[in-house]
Formats: sequence, structure tokens, C-alpha cells
Amino acid sequence: MPFVRIDALRADRERLDALGRAVHEALIETIGIPPDDHFQVLVGHDGVNSTLRHGTYLGVQRDDGIVYIAITMRAGRTPEQKQALYRRIAELAQAYAGTEPRNVFVTVTENASVDWSLGNGVAQYVATLDPTVTDSP
Repeated sequence: MPFVRIDALRADRERLDALGRAVHEALIETIGIPPDDHFQVLVGHDGVNSTLRHGTYLGVQRDDGIVYIAITMRAGRTPEQKQALYRRIAELAQAYAGTEPRNVFVTVTENASVDWSLGNGVAQYVATLDPTVTDSP
């Protein structure tokens, strides 16, 4: 159940959609999320009223083509799965949105099942701790 936020500088709707598709397909291919597990916030920044900052940390020469991708998901993926995810996102972002791999900045934040409510005020991934509370209407 990843939740994805993508921020891109001077990105129109078409580019944001392409970036969202790239990340979603990479998540399906590398960590096996279901295709309908699709929760994203796509944000374009105009460079004036809102912008993105970037540097050359660790020798990566980023520029205004920068794309920040923040993925929050439940813990449990191996380092190899995460590496494959990062690699595939960069490949697909280039193929679908023309974003150079050096400008694809990805972070993954992991949490526990209890940290998710997918609607109706219920933590669907965990059994209720209070036996008097039910998930039924």
C-alpha cells in the first residue's frame, strides 16, 4: 500500500501523469503491489511561487529537471528490492517523461500496518484492539 508524492519543477499535467505512471509501474514490477493500489499526489512547481531546491550532493549533477519522489509504505522490503525499485523508477521516468536519471531523487519511508487507514476511519491492515469495536457498518 504505497503512498507516493511526486514533486517536479515546471511540470505540466502530461509530465506529472507520465512520472506517476513510471513510479506506479516500477512499484508493480519490483515489489509486487497490486495494479489497483494506486495512491499518488502529483505536484508541479512553477519556479516562482513554489520551487524545488537541489544540490550536487554525492557528486550527482542535478539541475532544474529535478523530480522528488517520496514513497511511504509498510516495512518489509529487502535492500535488493529497494535498489531495483530506484533503478526502475529512473529508467521509466526517462522513458515516459524524459527525466534524466540523475534528476530522479527517491526516498522511501517505512512504517507499520497500524499506521494506515484506507478510509472509514479503520486501520484495515490490523485487527481492532478493542473487541467492542467492529469494522462493520
